[in-house]
Amino acid sequence: MNVSVEVEDLLRELAPQVLGTLARRWGDFDAAEDAVQEALIAAARRWPVDGLPAQPRGWLLQTASRRMVDQWRSDTARRDRELRVASEPAQGEAAQDDDTLAVLFLCCHPVLTPPSAIALTLRAVGGLSTAEIARAFLVPEATMAQRISRAKQRVARESFSMPSPEDRPARLRSVLRVLYLMFNEGYVGSTGADLTRVDLSDEAIRLARLVHASGPDAEAAGLLALLLLIDARRAARTDAAGDPVPLADQDRSRWDRGRIAEGVALLDEAIGSGAVGEYQLQAAIAAVHDRAVTADATDWAQIAALYSLLEQMTGSPVVTLNRAVAAGMVDGPQAGLAILEGLDESLPRLDQLRAHLYEQAGDRDRALACYRRASGRATNLAERRYLDAQVARLVGGSA
Repeated sequence: MNVSVEVEDLLRELAPQVLGTLARRWGDFDAAEDAVQEALIAAARRWPVDGLPAQPRGWLLQTASRRMVDQWRSDTARRDRELRVASEPAQGEAAQDDDTLAVLFLCCHPVLTPPSAIALTLRAVGGLSTAEIARAFLVPEATMAQRISRAKQRVARESFSMPSPEDRPARLRSVLRVLYLMFNEGYVGSTGADLTRVDLSDEAIRLARLVHASGPDAEAAGLLALLLLIDARRAARTDAAGDPVPLADQDRSRWDRGRIAEGVALLDEAIGSGAVGEYQLQAAIAAVHDRAVTADATDWAQIAALYSLLEQMTGSPVVTLNRAVAAGMVDGPQAGLAILEGLDESLPRLDQLRAHLYEQAGDRDRALACYRRASGRATNLAERRYLDAQVARLVGGSA
């Protein structure tokens, strides 16, 4: 089944709109989502052969509505709901209200755990199949199907509507958090053979654009700026073998200057519009990196100061890890190592950062031991290859 990129993009855009219309009309999010997935499969099969219908959204809505009618007709206890079929619009007459954001806010509801929210968002809003999501997270399709099913059942009890002005700030925080986690999973996969999952990071950016366009919010603008500024380095992040290239060694001519300019403009707009939040601070750090013409030109003192503010704001040990790197660049590796003392030994990247700082301090033996521990704990195969290469380099250098 060959589906063009244009058709895939159109289906991805229309899926949450149709889902929102059905869920609002029939009051059953779970059944509506299943019906939309079946309609998407039908469109992917027919449109490349028959050509795009005159009203693609209406075609999907009508097809999905028929799936729901067929399903509900088999349930005699719900036969009265068939009366609502009479009001179903004909093909091409679908209402043009876009419920994408309402679906996104529902999928990112605080009642869900972040993994469940990400999976449901990718399915209901991102248009990915259960099989695609399962492959992204390297779990069996049946396992992912159960996770998504449980998530749908939980949100089905919640109101399908945009949050009220009073509830929007808390709900928006959940949405931004899910999009941030989705992007991070695409940027550096927690598992798998490849360093990145471009489809996940691209989808997070697309949805972040929708959220930002929905209304003024400094943190929504900050998140979109952050994602663009980091993603701008995508082409330079891996070598020909797909292995990681450290930031200091990247070919900066391959960075996407258009995305950097857009991210910086968004950041300037966000910082000037109110209180500064964590995504704006992270975007400011990314902007300092992206503005540096060379690695040596990086303003590490500014980065260290921004990480200190971010650490005070969030209390996140991951931020502390990054502050240690910046401190090491400003005040020397021993300053960075001192910051790492007492942190939870299970933190991702802790051993790798220690290895880097020990090597900077000239302690090859401790650096080698830390690289070996980091490699043993790595779950992403591309990262493990990179760490094994550092071990081999140090072993060869001491021979």
